[in-house]
Amino acid sequence: MAMVERVRFRLLALACATLLAASALSAERVPVRHKEGLMHGFLALRTLEGKSLADGEMTQIAEGDRVTSHLVFRFKDGSLYDDKAIFSQGGSFRLLSDHLIERGPSFKQPMETSIDASADTITVHYKDRGEEEKVIKRQLKLPPDLANGMLFTLVKHIQPNVPQTTVSL
Repeated sequence: MAMVERVRFRLLALACATLLAASALSAERVPVRHKEGLMHGFLALRTLEGKSLADGEMTQIAEGDRVTSHLVFRFKDGSLYDDKAIFSQGGSFRLLSDHLIERGPSFKQPMETSIDASADTITVHYKDRGEEEKVIKRQLKLPPDLANGMLFTLVKHIQPNVPQTTVSL
């Protein structure tokens, strides 16, 4: 399958999964149990055998009900995973925007993905080998429980007495 077809297939699969998750599961946003604030942590990504794959850093800044979370992994092979999410924490968590960059040998294809939840827009920038950058931009009805870039935060807020929590990615 050509690279362009793979990217289109992934985008279509994302759209279908998002729509199916929104309609079939009727998932709800995760309620805020306590307000998020400042956070700065250092992470390590390792194989099951303990070999270091990447060093990471996670920061979080809160201004009122708006939180910016930034997760970066720098891989030993020079690859980069950089995810910056902005979300609100007024009553329940709601994604406002997410910007993800994946590039380098650890990833099959360099890609930059942006989600603007308020505009229901997803934009994917990608580049096939030896070709110029291509852009796919789609307007989709995104589910209210969209959790891209927020998983570390949401896990802290899941009620222990709730049997199952489902979010959309």
